[in-house]
Amino acid sequence: MNTLLTTFSALSDATRFSIVEQLMEQGELPVGDLIEGKGISGAAISRHLKVLREAGLVQQQVRGTQRMYSVQPEGLRAIAEWTISKRQFWESSLDRLGELIEKENSWPT
Repeated sequence: MNTLLTTFSALSDATRFSIVEQLMEQGELPVGDLIEGKGISGAAISRHLKVLREAGLVQQQVRGTQRMYSVQPEGLRAIAEWTISKRQFWESSLDRLGELIEKENSWPT
């Protein structure tokens, strides 16, 4: 559970969330591409990437003078598995809500 808390904590920041989304959509990217359009410094991006690496959400590879980043699927898999494990809860909650709405709609006014 602690790993999951670290994962959610890392993704709770809008910049880090957008970095992960960008890497998911575009694949492996150099750090320079991750800075573009974010309006923050390279040092700030580096700090965000460190948090994401420590949470197991991204991985870094050094190629010559470039640092390349990509999504680490195992980190995102933990979120998917947790979400799927809660499916029964949401389905039963929605079923109860539907029943309450039906009862309310059937009451005489």
